[in-house]
Amino acid sequence: MKFPARHWSSGLIRTPLFTKHAPLINTATSSSRRATRSAALHSSPLSHSKISTRTPTISFRRALHLTLSPSQRQTIYALATPPGKAGVAVIRVSGPAVPVVYAKIVRKVGGKTKDPETANLPKPRVMERAEIVDPDTGEVLDDGLVVYFAAPKSFTTEHVLELHTHSGRAIISSILHSLSRITGCRPADPGEFTRRAFESGRLDLTQVEGLKDLIDAETSVQRKLALRAAGGAIRKKYDDLRERIIYCLAMVEAIIDFGEGEEIEDGVWEKAQAKVSELQSEIRGHLHDGRRGEILRNGIRLAIFGPPNAGKSSLLNFLAQREAAIVTPLPGTTRDVLEISLDIGGMPVIVADTAGLRKTSDLVESIGIERARAAVASADVSLCVLSLPEVLSGSVPSSIKELITPDTLLLLNKTDLVDSQQPETSSHSSALSTSEHQWRASVNTGTGMKSFLDDFVHVLRDRFDISGGGEDREPLITQARHRIHLENALQYLDAFMEMGPENVVFAAEELRYAAQEVGKVSGAIGVEDILDTVFKEFCIGK
Repeated sequence: MKFPARHWSSGLIRTPLFTKHAPLINTATSSSRRATRSAALHSSPLSHSKISTRTPTISFRRALHLTLSPSQRQTIYALATPPGKAGVAVIRVSGPAVPVVYAKIVRKVGGKTKDPETANLPKPRVMERAEIVDPDTGEVLDDGLVVYFAAPKSFTTEHVLELHTHSGRAIISSILHSLSRITGCRPADPGEFTRRAFESGRLDLTQVEGLKDLIDAETSVQRKLALRAAGGAIRKKYDDLRERIIYCLAMVEAIIDFGEGEEIEDGVWEKAQAKVSELQSEIRGHLHDGRRGEILRNGIRLAIFGPPNAGKSSLLNFLAQREAAIVTPLPGTTRDVLEISLDIGGMPVIVADTAGLRKTSDLVESIGIERARAAVASADVSLCVLSLPEVLSGSVPSSIKELITPDTLLLLNKTDLVDSQQPETSSHSSALSTSEHQWRASVNTGTGMKSFLDDFVHVLRDRFDISGGGEDREPLITQARHRIHLENALQYLDAFMEMGPENVVFAAEELRYAAQEVGKVSGAIGVEDILDTVFKEFCIGK
C-alpha cells in the first residue's frame, strides 16, 4: 500500500499510525532487513528523506483527530473591547484563515451560509450588516456589522476581520466558541495583534509603547505624550541619533580601510570627534531632563505633609472633590500614607496624604510618621500645609522646618481663624523664608483656594516644562529602558572620545556599540529579550 509522503514525519517512523500498517513499518525498520528497507523506500513515493523532513499537515491531523500545533494555527482572534454589558463589542480576527472565517460565520441577513472554497470576501474597509452564525449548525448568534481589511493594508499587515456585535456575555461567548472550532484559529495572546504589527514593520518599539500609553492615558498631558510616541515622533529622533552615530562610524571605518592621505581627505578623525562631541552634548541634555517624560507618563508624585490638624486631609478632599480621607478634630487621625491619582490641570498627579509629623509614643502613629518622611523624600513635589494661627504664634515644629526647602510648596491654611491685621512674627519669617512658593487660604471656607489651585497648576507646568512649546520641548525619554540605553550609548561615546587615532579600530567598535544601544530603543537592533516585557502589558484584543 502506498501512502502520501506528506502524512509522515521522522517522529512517526517507529510508531505506526494505523494498526494495519504495523507489519509494513516493523519490516521496514528491522535491523536484519536494512537493504530491503532502503530499496523499498527509494523505489516508492515514501522515501526516507520525505519521511524525516515532512510534518503532518492540517488535513492529516484532522483525519486523526489530533490537535493542531501552534505553527498550524496562525489565525488569532480575541475580544478587542472591554468585556461586560454594553451597546457594541468588537471581536478581531487576524491571519491567513480569515477568508475561511468569513465564509463560515458571516452571512448576509436572510441569506445562506457560503462555501469557503468559492465565497468572495467583501470589499475592504466597508462596513456591512450581516448575521453571525454558528459554523456547524448555521444558527444565528447575532445580527451585527462586519468589516474586512485586506493584507497588507491592515494593522497587523495580515487579513483582518472585525465583527461588531452586541456586547452581551452569551453573545460574545458563543461567537468566540464558534471561532475556536474553525481550523487554524486560536485565541490571541496578550498584545499579539500589536506584536504582529511590530514584527511586520508596521510599528517600531517606541510606537508600540506609545500605543500602550495612549490606551492607559488618563489626562490630556499623558494623551499628548502617548499620541506623539504612537505617531512615530520619538522614533524619528532616535533614528536621527543613530544615523548620526553611524555617519561618524563610517568616517572612522574609512580611516581603517584607507588611512588619511591620498585616498581620503585630511582631518577625518577630527571631524568624527567633533560630530561625536555634539552627540554627547545632545544625549546628556536628554538624560538631564529631570525625568520629565517618565514622571508625566507615570504621574507626578505629590506629598502633602505638615503637623497634625493643619488641614492636610481636608486639602486632599478638596483636590479630589470627594471625601477621600477621614477628617476629625483629633490629632493623629491619619496614620498611614493615603494615595489617590488625580487629574490636576490636565496633568497626572499622585497625591499622598501623610500622617501629621510630631513626637509620639504611639507605636502605630510613629510608623506612619516614618512613612510620611519617606514619602516626602521620594516625592517629585512636596507641599507643606501649616496652620496660619500656629505659624503667627511662632509654634512651627523643628521637625517641619527641616523638611522645608526652596522647592517646597507652602500652604498657610485656616486664614478664617486669623485677624487680617495681626502682625507676623520674626519666627514666622525665618521659618518660611526658604520656600519660594507660598499661599494663604482656608480649605474649610474656600477663601483663596481658587487662587491657590491656579498658581499650583502653573508651578507644576513650569517645573516640568509643560508649556506646549512644540516638539523640541517635549521629553524624548518616556520609558526607563530608554534612559538605560541612552546612558549606555553615552558611555560608549565617552570611551571613543578618550581614544586617539592610533586606536582607531577600538574606537570604531565603541561607535558601533553606541549605535546598537540607540537602535535598541526603537527595536532596530536585537530586542528579543525585552519584547515579552513590552507586549505582556497589553490587553488580549490589542
